[in-house]
Amino acid sequence: MKIVRLCQFSDVDKLVELAHKAGPGMTTLKPDPGAQAARIDRVRRTLEGSAALADQGYLFLMEETDTGEIVGVCGIETAVGLEQPFYTYRIDTSVYASREMHIWSKMDKLTISHDLTGYTELCSLFLDPLHRVNCNGALLSKSRFMFLAQFADRFGTHVCAEMRGVFDENGDSPFWRALGSHFYRIDFHEADRLVSLGQKSFLAELMPRFPVYIDFLPDDAKACIGATHKDTTPARHLLESEGLRLERHIDIFEAGPVLEARIDSLRVMRESELCSVVISDSKKAPSAPHLISTSQLKKFRTGLIYTAPEQGLIMLTPAEAKALQVSTGDQVRMMEAYPRRVV
Repeated sequence: MKIVRLCQFSDVDKLVELAHKAGPGMTTLKPDPGAQAARIDRVRRTLEGSAALADQGYLFLMEETDTGEIVGVCGIETAVGLEQPFYTYRIDTSVYASREMHIWSKMDKLTISHDLTGYTELCSLFLDPLHRVNCNGALLSKSRFMFLAQFADRFGTHVCAEMRGVFDENGDSPFWRALGSHFYRIDFHEADRLVSLGQKSFLAELMPRFPVYIDFLPDDAKACIGATHKDTTPARHLLESEGLRLERHIDIFEAGPVLEARIDSLRVMRESELCSVVISDSKKAPSAPHLISTSQLKKFRTGLIYTAPEQGLIMLTPAEAKALQVSTGDQVRMMEAYPRRVV
């Protein structure tokens, strides 16, 4: 059984190994042992309550319980932009009209913004390509929504997620080539590396001071705006199925979409329910896949089972209970893994 759990210090080497498979464009998942160890320490301080709000974050790993193999990672940042600015491009529209000439035009432009300051961020999602089967992607991504619902008092009112943008066959970003490179004068991957290390002062010092009209960009750069990397498209669809949407913000480096939502509008806040565990070897009636998560903060775990709750109870096999580390009578949160289609 695969479960998603909070990271531990013993996971550093496996986390770095997983990061090597992610490739360019994932600012928060770099194959750097020191950086990953520091991030895990942040999780420890967050759980203990000793981290300042600006420094709070959670990192979850997908583990195969039979082998201990780590095959996926995802994270939550509690409140972005409080210490280091959280920059995006905001897509604004200007209208120009001449009554005398009977002409009007509407033009979109990109304006540097930090409107999302204080938002909770879903981040660092990566699943080993060999394990992108059997609802594993849904389990990994949506485990964070179960955590948000269970511990809502630890977060604010809004959530966002930066999605990886488009790169060409050489691993370069057409959007960066057309815009960012002229201001920052360094390679995309070097800029990305500096940001991943927390060195963000150059962004404010060198970024464009005035709006950039989208029509002035070359076609390949315009096509990147709000578009998602092919490997990240399934992750975008999963987030959209839970209630996030592209509103007006994109990433300042490669123009990938920044999805947003109010936390109280998410599907998990409407459809998840609390149940009590019953452990039994009895045969269970099969059902659609359900997410199941535990209720203890430091021992939080999420799994996927093909059993539906009945009258506030959920029946688990001894193997499922062992993987989730729960006992009879423990409280868990349940939700169907996928939204039901409205006919």
